[in-house]
Amino acid sequence: MAGEKRFGTSLFGFKKSDVNAYIEKLVIEMNKKIEDKNIELKHLKTQNEELQEKYNKLSLNESEVNLNRSKIADVLITAQEKAENLIKEAQEKAVKEKERLDSMLESEKERIVDIKNELVTLKKEVASKLKMFDEQLTGVIGDFGDENIALQEVAATQDISEETVQNSGVQEETDLPQA
Repeated sequence: MAGEKRFGTSLFGFKKSDVNAYIEKLVIEMNKKIEDKNIELKHLKTQNEELQEKYNKLSLNESEVNLNRSKIADVLITAQEKAENLIKEAQEKAVKEKERLDSMLESEKERIVDIKNELVTLKKEVASKLKMFDEQLTGVIGDFGDENIALQEVAATQDISEETVQNSGVQEETDLPQA
């Protein structure tokens, strides 16, 4: 601007009115530029404050997110530890229960063997008693003379008794289920 302006000349240099008008014009332009810059500065300050608020909110949100992330991680770790403990306890209970059931199975097997042995003994006793009664009956019937009929009846009675003992539902030890 200063390079464009031409001042009129007067007796002792430039014309004062031209110089003063130019200076006033420069002052007005500078004031307008300063005012525009102040408005722009005000706008930038407002934007800066808004951005600072957003930054503060985001910073606060970030710290909350990090805190929540930390809490979630702690909860997940605690839940995983509890789940592992529950699984471990369940496995221990299952092992104890299996041992208890195995023990019960063994005692029941022993009981079945004892019952079978007792049945075999009873069966032998019944057979010997039947044989003894058969001999006594044979002796008594022989005295009366009709041995043939009596022997058939005794034999039939003995067959029925032996069949009853055999069909009493007792299985051999080899028929037991294996653990």
